[in-house]
Amino acid sequence: MVENNNTNILQLSDKAILEKIGGFIRQKRLQQNVTQSQLAKNTNLNRSTIVKVENGESITLASLIPILRVLNALYVLETFNVSEEISPLEYSKLKKKRKLRASKASKNVSNQSELGW
Repeated sequence: MVENNNTNILQLSDKAILEKIGGFIRQKRLQQNVTQSQLAKNTNLNRSTIVKVENGESITLASLIPILRVLNALYVLETFNVSEEISPLEYSKLKKKRKLRASKASKNVSNQSELGW
């Protein structure tokens, strides 16, 4: 069963989210023409774990990761990438510290030129 993709995920219950994940796993498995038994064997999990996830039941993340890996669906985890962002306040502070002008040459540099270096 394919649900409307416009459903606001924030409004879904935990159970509904588990069912959505299970539906995704089932769809990927069937697209690749893989049986539950084959998927279980390739992931070193029990078939009952595959059945649970596809039925929207709770499984561990340690079980979900190999399932996604075997189905070439680890890309769904890219959402969890964390990029370090600087706050506007910190950016402002860094901008103030930025050098705006060149300083005068030190006297040591001119002495070296007089010595022929």
